[in-house]
Amino acid sequence: MSNNPNLTLSGPDLAALLCSRVCHDVISPVGAINNGLELLDEGGADSDAMDLIRTSALNASVRLKFARLAFGASGSVGASIDTGEAERAAKEFAIAEKKTEVIWNGPRAIVAKNRVKLLLNLFLVAYSSIPRGGVLEVTLENPEFDAKFRLTAKGKLMRLPPKFVEISTGTIEEAIDAHSIQPYYTVLLAEECGMTLDHSASAEELVFTAVVAAA
Repeated sequence: MSNNPNLTLSGPDLAALLCSRVCHDVISPVGAINNGLELLDEGGADSDAMDLIRTSALNASVRLKFARLAFGASGSVGASIDTGEAERAAKEFAIAEKKTEVIWNGPRAIVAKNRVKLLLNLFLVAYSSIPRGGVLEVTLENPEFDAKFRLTAKGKLMRLPPKFVEISTGTIEEAIDAHSIQPYYTVLLAEECGMTLDHSASAEELVFTAVVAAA
């Protein structure tokens, strides 16, 4: 039984909502590709249409690669993943969005895939805390053993994502949907990994951490 009373979704419901989340993330760039192709078919604004197609195709590709690591199976049960893949996925995600700089610190290591998935999902939580962009610093300490992940977000209009706070430390007031499934999944992954989540806020920065729970 889960230690967090908010983690009550069944397997099928969790899978369905995660699928909805991934589809939501790629619908916009895929739709933009279609719009660009329609412009080409009409024979006008060829350079603008090609720019739209290139940008949207890159955005869709980056989002799908990120989703494969953050939400997908990423190998067999019990598989391990190189944290270098997580770094590349996070930086490419931010570059495609063109509003946040990602700084990555810490040793490269091969770690359990659920820890990498947790790291990337915590990245999404921290990323959403600076919607106007800024700087997101990711620090990994001892990732292979008593791991600690620290993500520090700085930017305009910073705010702790309310659903993440609600699910991780409070009481859920509304049913989990496709918009709140990602922070829910983050909290679930932390429990599966035996790690404890924490967060803090100041006028200068927001800090999100995941550490191996004390025995």
